[in-house]
Amino acid sequence: MAGRNGRTVRDLRRGNRTAVLRRLYFDGPMSRFELGPATGLSGGSISNVVGELVEDGLVEEAGTVESDGGRPRTLLRVAPAGGHMIGVDVGETRVRVELFDLTLTELARTERPLEHHGYDVEVVVGHIRDGIAEVLADTDIAPEQLLGVGIGVPGIVARTPEQGAVVHGQTIGWDAVPLESLLRSTCELPDSVPYFIDNGAHTLGQAELWFGAGRGSRNAIVVLFGSGIGACLVTEEVEYGRPLEWGHVTVQVRGRRCRCGALGCLEAYAGAGALVDRWREAGGRPPEGVDEETALAALLAAAHPAEGAGADPVALAVLEETAEYVGAGLSDLVNLFQPERILIGGWAGLQLGTRFLPAVRRYADAYALRHPAERVSIALGKLGPDAVTVGAASLPLADFFAGGGRRDRRSEGVDHRAQ
Repeated sequence: MAGRNGRTVRDLRRGNRTAVLRRLYFDGPMSRFELGPATGLSGGSISNVVGELVEDGLVEEAGTVESDGGRPRTLLRVAPAGGHMIGVDVGETRVRVELFDLTLTELARTERPLEHHGYDVEVVVGHIRDGIAEVLADTDIAPEQLLGVGIGVPGIVARTPEQGAVVHGQTIGWDAVPLESLLRSTCELPDSVPYFIDNGAHTLGQAELWFGAGRGSRNAIVVLFGSGIGACLVTEEVEYGRPLEWGHVTVQVRGRRCRCGALGCLEAYAGAGALVDRWREAGGRPPEGVDEETALAALLAAAHPAEGAGADPVALAVLEETAEYVGAGLSDLVNLFQPERILIGGWAGLQLGTRFLPAVRRYADAYALRHPAERVSIALGKLGPDAVTVGAASLPLADFFAGGGRRDRRSEGVDHRAQ
């Protein structure tokens, strides 16, 4: 039966379960007494919902706490074994696959390099397939126990009714790659296990929003620096964030050629590979035959050598110029979205680190409007290089919460793979 607002009893029960699960997940352990005011539900509703969640194996007791003058209160928490998710990061140099329990504690991981084959679609799909099989085998987790597989990829992700998630990755040579259907036909997972495929910067933003430096923000932007550059906008209106192709804003008219084919993109100046290329073009000597992470580390070591050694002025000049490009790019985000926080992540962003931030802040302030610039903080993300996989795994988790912790929502007419 539907009420005046169109919500059925099933909708109300699902919403109540979602409210309790989310509160316990982010603020638990909590007692039943605390859950009432925290969720706005009555004592009777809390009792019923908690009973259901305990019976379903999603909530468990976590000790007791003394109460004021009464009996000790039992604390509740989300049960780690209540479900499992897989997070995948299709990165610049490797495909990383991690298996998590319901509390996003890592249970297993594997990595497969990409340097020799680049972004060949068959190679990437094979790495994801083999990685999923490996982490499941390492933990004896049955595929049927998975709540879903989340995958962070470079590029724009769209959905079609026929093929599911399709990836448009112009900088990596992917033109409407039907990644979800390819995985469906390749991976030995039941049809009931959903795939959640999204932009890697978006999954990074999701992780920092839930567990890292973005938690508690009403309006934040998380930026990702690697070979490529991306960003994710998180606002109260867009709870799980919106990916932004920030790396392709123009910072130099008729400037350097970007991987996307355009001229003057931020990525053509501040992406890790572009940064090393600019060092070489300016007369620096990057090590030959190494990956981008090693080459970028060499640039930073040349600019900031060990005590007693002289700094390479060419490396210093390249980093200073890069800080200006990044600061100018951040000023666009400040002026357009007026965020409370900007968080810098990705392997290259973390390598550039705290020494790079003061110059970036200085240039961002110089190029941005004064009022929004005075109200934004710019800092490093807290979650490190695993943030994309954690964020990818949180996509099926968010869907699980939205369904009130129900494993199979198809009987309710819900497409639990839609993004």
